Amino acid sequence: MTERTSRTELTPAGRLAATDLHDVVGQQIAQASIVTLSVFRRAAGDALELGPVESTMLVLAHENPGSTAARLARALAVSAPNPTMWLDKLQPRPDAPRASETDRRRLHLYLTDKTRKLAAEATRRVIEAEHHAFAHLWTGWRVILIELPRKLALKRGE
Repeated sequence: MTERTSRTELTPAGRLAATDLHDVVGQQIAQASIVTLSVFRRAAGDALELGPVESTMLVLAHENPGSTAARLARALAVSAPNPTMWLDKLQPRPDAPRASETDRRRLHLYLTDKTRKLAAEATRRVIEAEHHAFAHLWTGWRVILIELPRKLALKRGE
């Protein structure tokens, strides 16, 4: 356990005692994700009618043309049918990626110009909103905040 003052650690919102959770990495990441998901929703989610997973899926499909829904599922740590479900949710949009009628998990995804622009716009909006929301952080802390969760995520590949 790290050294702390004797005062009680409180949750950022709700002000509940959480001293025993201070050293739990997952708890700190969960608390931080509440903030980052709220930034996403305000910046891109509401305006572009995208959830964070759908946005991530579009960006991954854009950066990996020809990828399959099964590969997206592995990348997102979800069951194989989920990317197909998210694609179906995007279907009402004009020019959304379309799934094959036989086995949509084997669909090779190529985004249209419109969906590439949607993915880029969502990413741009979120980056801009995060810079504003986290302007109080020193640049070095922002770099660390990006790199440390990435290092944790790399443990999935081991």
